[in-house]
Amino acid sequence: MKKILSTFFILILTLGSVNAETIYVNDDQNVALKAAPNPGGKTLKVLPKDTPLKVIEKKAKSDSIKVRLSDGTEGYIKSNSTTTKAPINNAKESSSNTVAQLLSDNAALRAELYNLKEAMGPGSSLEKSLSAERDQLARELSELKKTAASSIQLKNERDELQERVVSVERDLQQFKLENQTLKNTDSQDWFLYGGLLSLAGVLLGTILPKLGGRRKSSWDSF
Repeated sequence: MKKILSTFFILILTLGSVNAETIYVNDDQNVALKAAPNPGGKTLKVLPKDTPLKVIEKKAKSDSIKVRLSDGTEGYIKSNSTTTKAPINNAKESSSNTVAQLLSDNAALRAELYNLKEAMGPGSSLEKSLSAERDQLARELSELKKTAASSIQLKNERDELQERVVSVERDLQQFKLENQTLKNTDSQDWFLYGGLLSLAGVLLGTILPKLGGRRKSSWDSF
């Protein structure tokens, strides 16, 4: 008897589940499935849009519905976040949304390209700005070239002056050496001249007395 009652009870539950109303999450924001119908109830799961739900209990004066998920999880969800309309084929809707988005992006890119062409066309403010910047850079480059040329010329003149200074210093050293050599030669000449004069004096001192004696003898013979 108990076995028959259990089977009957399971059959009733099964039939109830089959006949239960199916609703769907209709909120773009993820909806919380709570353990209790009050705001402080524990969140069991977060449900994305188009999630199918089986209605277990729906009270007229309550804004919450007790539902069951396909995995058997039961909980409460806000009634204003649900709908009885089944969602459109997701793949088809997704493809349509993708095509629409691509067309929109294509139109936006075309408009942006057109604006860029207009902005960069002849006589545009961008062209004038770029031309002015180019001319300014050309003037600065010309000034840099002149400065570089002047620097090179100054460097060459400095190197030439340094070479001339080195040459003059070399000539000066040579002149000093020659002057010193001449001084040494003059000293030697004066020394030689002094020696010759001394020798001449000695010779004269030796010869003159003899000559004087000979002359006196000659006079005495007369």
